[in-house]
Parts: sequence; C-alpha cells; structure tokens
Amino acid sequence: MKPCHLIPRVAITLALAFFSASGPRAQQEKPERQKEDEVRGAPAEPDDATEVRAQIAAVEKLLPAYVDRGAALHFLAVARMHLGETREAMDLLKQCAALEEGFDPSGGTEFAGLRKERAFIEMVERIRSRFPAVAAARRAWVTEDKDLIPEGLAWDGNREVFYLGSLHQKKIVQIDLQSRASDFLRPEPERFLPILGIRMDPRDGTLWVDTWEERTGASQSEILHIAADGGVVARFAPPRGEQHGFNDLVVRKAGDIFTTDSLANRVFRLDPASRAFSPLHLHRELFYPNGIALADDDRTIFIADSLGVLKYDTVSSTSSDVAPGPHNTLAGADGLYWYRNSLIAIQNGIGAPRIAAHKLARDEASVSKVTILEFRTPFMALPTTGAIRGSDFYFIANSQIDNLNGDKILDVTLLEPVRIGVIHLP
Repeated sequence: MKPCHLIPRVAITLALAFFSASGPRAQQEKPERQKEDEVRGAPAEPDDATEVRAQIAAVEKLLPAYVDRGAALHFLAVARMHLGETREAMDLLKQCAALEEGFDPSGGTEFAGLRKERAFIEMVERIRSRFPAVAAARRAWVTEDKDLIPEGLAWDGNREVFYLGSLHQKKIVQIDLQSRASDFLRPEPERFLPILGIRMDPRDGTLWVDTWEERTGASQSEILHIAADGGVVARFAPPRGEQHGFNDLVVRKAGDIFTTDSLANRVFRLDPASRAFSPLHLHRELFYPNGIALADDDRTIFIADSLGVLKYDTVSSTSSDVAPGPHNTLAGADGLYWYRNSLIAIQNGIGAPRIAAHKLARDEASVSKVTILEFRTPFMALPTTGAIRGSDFYFIANSQIDNLNGDKILDVTLLEPVRIGVIHLP
C-alpha cells in the first residue's frame, strides 16, 4: 500500500507469521545494520519506519471524524508496536478495548511483546468476557492435498462444484458435493502466478481470477479469464513497470471487473474489451484494500480495507464509509460477500479472526445489526475467503498461509488437510 502499504496475503516474507493482515510489512530477518545497532545497545527502527510513520500520520488525520474509532486505534497500535513504541501501543489498545468493538489483541502475534504484562492480560480477560467464543460452523469437507495453501473459493451453481485456488501450487481444483476433488486449472503448459480471488461471471458461468506474486524488488499481478472447461480465455496484466497486488474481485453483469489492489492501495476497474485498467477515485485513502462485494443491484460495490468498509456507487462514482454501529467493527475483512442486504465478512485483521453477518440499514450507510457466526474457535486458523451457496456460507478455515514463504513450505511436518467449513446464514 503506497505510500505505506500493509503486508500482502501471499506472505512474501512470512508476514502473516509475524503480523495480522492489518499490520505493517514484517521482515523475516533483521538487516545487518539493525543487528549492529542492537549490539551497540541503540534502539533500531525497522527499515520500513518511514513508511509506517507516514501511515500513522494519515490515520491520525482521519481519526477525529472517522466512523469506526476503534478500528483506527487498533491500526495505530499495531503500527506503534511495529516501531517498538510499546508504551504508545498499549495506550492505544486500552482506548480501543474501551469501545468494546470485538478487537482481541491476543489473537495475533503483533502484540507478543506485551503478553506478559499484567495490564495486557487483564484487558484481554475483559475483552473475552465481553465477547465469548462462538462456534456455529461445521466441517463441510477436507482436502487430501495438504500443501495447497488455499486462498480463493467460489461456487458454480450450474456445474454444482466449488473452485478452490492454491497459492503454493498455483492451480485451481474443483470439488463436487460428494467432496471429490480434481484439477480444474493446472500451471502446465502455461505458467500462472499464485491464485487469489475467484469469482463467477454471472453471464456465462466462466471464472475470473486474481493472481499475484511479490518477490524482492518486484511484483507481478494478472487477472485470468477461465472458461467453464478450465481453458484460459484471456489474461489481463497492468502496464509493465507498475507494482500491483490484485487480491479479490467482483464481476458485474455489464462485464467489467473491479479488483482490490493491496500493493498499490487502490481499486481498479478492468474493461475486458479495451484491456484497460482504471483506478477508482474514492473519498479517502485506502489501507490495504482486500475483500470486495457487489450488491444485488449490480451497481453498488463494498470495499474492505484495514479500517472498515467503503460503499462505492458505480453510476455516480461516489463513495462513503459504512458506519459499523455501536460495539461493532467492519475492519480487517479478508473475504467480503453480499447476502440479503447483509455483508458477510471474514475478519482476520482484528486480532482473533471472526466471521460475522453485518445487516445493513435500508440506505446501506450503516450496520443495523451484527451477528457473530464464528469467533475464536480451534476450528478456525487464519481463515481467508469463502463462497455462498443458497443460504449457507462455505469458507477456508485453515489457510496455513503462515507456513508459506514465497514458493517454499517452511515446515512440511506442520501441514494438515485444508478444512472447508460451512455456516448457515441468518
């Protein structure tokens, strides 16, 4: 996210092993200069300190009038902790916790340095008393292939199969209702980047897929159009030399594609006919845009970032923040889906991940009711995205992204079958 971006979901430097999806980019190893400073006893800042401080300034500017104060406070606490400013981070966490929005700082690793402090322990105890665990999901199926490291999930109602994308194997598998899996899109003979968001085309049953790979000093991203038989219809890449991280997408009936770009901190519209990418002009800066949902009216788009959800009208080209309502937050939604005037969100950027249904008011400007569907249970570990089939929500319960660094599995002994959970929607 430029000028200050957050860690990508593909875990280029084992980021999710160190920080949640709402924290600054982590570094797998300390640079030599930082090691030398620590040996001398001088406090060393991370290499991205300038970016993070600019990010802090931007959020602090939003804070006084922002619709979700708790989300902004949590964001700032993570950033301060990343800079080693533990006292400031703890003060921000206390302010966030007092708002009782559901943030649980013990659920991630970004505040590991505070876990032994009595004030932190007492704060977490109060949070967990106010927001107890919710276990409503059941297992739908598990995959035999342990090293998929899955990201995107989509439901094809015509063929009655799910499509599950793989970051590690860079392919898509299809799974029928009898839990039988087979390869749908394989990286042979063509080469594909890691698979992220997958959405169905409402017009013809084809698939649109976000792909993204980031390496040191370079980033590649591409949108794929895949036929119902798994053949590649077209590939769409932004101009060379630009840095992009396409994450999730939606497809309108008119045929245009809207994708979040977590590296450029933008949302882009793709016109497949002209092959042109054009950025949306929103009312505020985005902070790691991730999940995205399209309303049934086919004109209203909801965009999730680390601070909440924005509503964008494709006809008027206007945007606004959706107010989460008291004691609730829309922050940190990885997967975001529209269902009967509700936003179904997989929120893994609020500490302990949760799945929640946010019922919108009639004008869709605010949340009138929140129903927590799954929260802080052993069944979920780094959940990412999902898909709606009828009135059931299927989701990736254990993505295992924290065990992936680039193309390499860090510890094969820790791999386990991928769990796909299902929850009945209210």
